[in-house]
Amino acid sequence: MIIKSDKLDKLFFTSDTHFYHENIIRFVLRPFEGAEHMNEQLIQWWNRTVPEDGIVFHLGDFAFTSSVPKIQDIVSRLNGDIHLILGNHDYQNRFDREIIKNMFTSVHDLYEIRVEDEEIGEMQYLILCHYPLLTWNKKERGSWNLHGHIHSGPRSSASERDLRVGMQYDVGVDNNAFIPITYKEVKIKITQNAIGVR
Repeated sequence: MIIKSDKLDKLFFTSDTHFYHENIIRFVLRPFEGAEHMNEQLIQWWNRTVPEDGIVFHLGDFAFTSSVPKIQDIVSRLNGDIHLILGNHDYQNRFDREIIKNMFTSVHDLYEIRVEDEEIGEMQYLILCHYPLLTWNKKERGSWNLHGHIHSGPRSSASERDLRVGMQYDVGVDNNAFIPITYKEVKIKITQNAIGVR
């Protein structure tokens, strides 16, 4: 998929929302009173950030439920066209069923996109996967690996929280103030990672 330069302000990335997952609040120290409170806050913050015509790549662990009505309720309330890259909890909760896949704009295991970035004067390749990769397509030519899974960020106690392999970034909500992050924000983070800024 190619994202044209005129769509960059509407391009977002996120991961690891874990809707309905009560225990994730304790596991990664999220500031919510319970799963229902977390669901409502994440939806509110998402919609405050993403316009109705936004393009969102969600890099896995969307929700911790296999209930079709519960998943549909969340998806129907979120702004933007949502492309889902499946995470471990999505597989566990059978998000690969057609009835759930049809709720999203597209569903993938791993996905490559190209972004028309006029600032660099060429296409920026992005490899989207739930997991951080050790290597990926066109890594040696400056492509980025965006991922989730490791729940890095200021509240994290995860052993992988400082994982950095050059041109990659954790777009998960725990690492990004619980909201989807724009392409331009990712670009700044990737540049900081590449030069070792913390």
